[in-house]
Amino acid sequence: MSFSFTNPEPNRDDGRSFSFTGPDQATIDERLQAIADMAHETLRLVAELRRQTNT
Repeated sequence: MSFSFTNPEPNRDDGRSFSFTGPDQATIDERLQAIADMAHETLRLVAELRRQTNT
């Protein structure tokens, strides 16, 4: 994924002077799903640890 500043196009209505490019949406969705899976596993392990320390 990259982010770069460019010269603004003279006829742009939004005045944007940058571009953003990256992997296709499927790759982004896969990465986000992997992050969500890791977060759920972390929360599960924390809950298990709490149960163990409270007994």
